[in-house]
Amino acid sequence: MPAPILPRVAASEPGAAEEFLARYGGLVWSLVRLAIRNAADAEEAVQDVFVEVWRQAGRFDSAIAPEATFVAMIARRRIIDRLRHERRRRGRDAVVVGPDTLVAASRGCPVELADEAASARQRLASLKPDERRFVEWSVCEGLSHAEIAARSGQPLGTVKSHIQRGLKRLRELLGAVPAAAETQSGGVP
Repeated sequence: MPAPILPRVAASEPGAAEEFLARYGGLVWSLVRLAIRNAADAEEAVQDVFVEVWRQAGRFDSAIAPEATFVAMIARRRIIDRLRHERRRRGRDAVVVGPDTLVAASRGCPVELADEAASARQRLASLKPDERRFVEWSVCEGLSHAEIAARSGQPLGTVKSHIQRGLKRLRELLGAVPAAAETQSGGVP
């Protein structure tokens, strides 16, 4: 396993930012595209995530979580912040981006975006029904765990467990594709 890149990012070492982008750009883009269908908005969200990672890089502790998990959690928080801001701006009746809208969003997009959207839908669809539904509500709609518990009628602890297991499985699935290609080139999954 290669050495973590975030300490180098925190120290502003030359080349660290480029290495970080090469290592985690695909992960961040995939997570953002699960929730945000508009390519321009997705690009802005990715930039927001990278800025936040730069700010928080010094807080990374490999004893607490793997580097990819640290990056994914920052991405998730920024995505939720962005979705909540949009929901407040548009009002409660705003159309929310969900996995089904990725099909429509991918039509007319460049082939690579359509492929990413299809891949994201496929990975999300592989989760257990409650895990998928709760992850969609959390990531795609930006609902808090308490809001999901109220909407679903499930206890808060159950909601948290389903979301945690679903996100863990998605991280595994998102890491599965790049891992094969990056292992051959010596990179990190």
